[in-house]
Amino acid sequence: MGETICAISTALGEGAIGIVRLSGDKAFEIADKFIKLPKEKTVQEVSTHTINYGHVIDPKTKEKIEEVMIVKMKAPRTYTTEDVVEINCHGGIITIQRILGLCLECGARLAEPGEFTKRAFLNGRIDLTQAEAIIDFIKSKTDEAGMIANNQMQGRLSNLIKKLRADILDILAVVEVNIDYPEYDDLEIETTQTILEKSTAIKVRLENLLETSKQGKIIKDGINTAIIGRPNVGKSSLLNNLLQENKAIVTDIAGTTRDVLEEYVNIKGVPIKLIDTAGIRETDDVVEKIGVKRSREALEKADLVLFLLNSNEDLTNEDIELLKLTEKKKTIIILNKLDLETKIDVEEVKKLSYNHPIIETSMTTYRGIEMLEKNIKDMFFNGTTKPKDATYLSNTRQVNLIKKALVSLNEAISAARSGLEVDMVLIDYTATFNLLGEVIGENSGDELINELFSRFCLGK
Repeated sequence: MGETICAISTALGEGAIGIVRLSGDKAFEIADKFIKLPKEKTVQEVSTHTINYGHVIDPKTKEKIEEVMIVKMKAPRTYTTEDVVEINCHGGIITIQRILGLCLECGARLAEPGEFTKRAFLNGRIDLTQAEAIIDFIKSKTDEAGMIANNQMQGRLSNLIKKLRADILDILAVVEVNIDYPEYDDLEIETTQTILEKSTAIKVRLENLLETSKQGKIIKDGINTAIIGRPNVGKSSLLNNLLQENKAIVTDIAGTTRDVLEEYVNIKGVPIKLIDTAGIRETDDVVEKIGVKRSREALEKADLVLFLLNSNEDLTNEDIELLKLTEKKKTIIILNKLDLETKIDVEEVKKLSYNHPIIETSMTTYRGIEMLEKNIKDMFFNGTTKPKDATYLSNTRQVNLIKKALVSLNEAISAARSGLEVDMVLIDYTATFNLLGEVIGENSGDELINELFSRFCLGK
């Protein structure tokens, strides 16, 4: 933490602007070693939170390397709460790498992945949920996912957790009073009634938080969707229609798709990870066999299965065997090729469908695509997503901690109802309080912190 760190904070490649960031006690001093501002001013002298025109000069050769804009931000009103300098230059790989090299030569250390955000956390500017939200915001694939991450960055989840901990702290205070004054029987009765009422309210809020986490995960990560069926039933055409581009090769030749294709598509605000699989059938082709195997693996892992049938053909034994694989999966059956003569026995499909919804489509005329999208949203969100201002848990770490906290709280409630001594009840409430603290980063070990911030890109 005592070292000044630096990194490139923009994506490498050709672009209008590239940014090199310095953060630490010596950020201004290091910048002054190779940056020259007009009228012989130094970075240390100019006002904080200003943008200043200048040049990068090689301190050894005195060569003028680049024309830059320097952003100076004095602690603590910065991203890391440390002194920060951001050097804005032209976005070429050579130039920005050369400026980074000068930062290192003049005394800075290359930042580790996520170290700027890690310092913001360790310096108390943000908590762990806000740090995790930054990753989610960068990786968000839809407006809804971005809004959820932004809400969490602003502290919505943090504030909820802090309020829950404050309420548990009130319960702990009531229990402590009872321990300190055991001679008052009426106080013990009042204590039990009070903690049970408050505990029940906290329990409901934790359960609601876990319930919304299921939808939050879908909005954030997407619905893992496998498109399956026999060869040449229209799987790749469905992928192309949902993507609204020709991503997959489409021909009349069975077995054209040899491998699994994966693409994301935004369907009514929900990210869908589409997996176009090779047609599942018995084959002697070695390459196609591998594709079929991967298709079966994709089916097993899928949250949603889009099972295509060719309505221009009779139902086959292969279709029936594939349909059996969908029995315990959320599935939408798609009768495709309605632009051709219908030969499939629709009533037989209904009998074998395990009550999966059935949609009729034509990939050539786009018929049924809108209905398919509506069915997907109905299946996972009952037609609507939660309000955009709802509070969501964003990852497995948070969900597991809330589950553990709920277990401890339930044990505390059971102990209180059974008439156990209040000092025994105190143990479970304290455990609940500490588990909620771990959600926002209190009592978190170095290993967890290092692992979390290692997921960030270099320069963030």
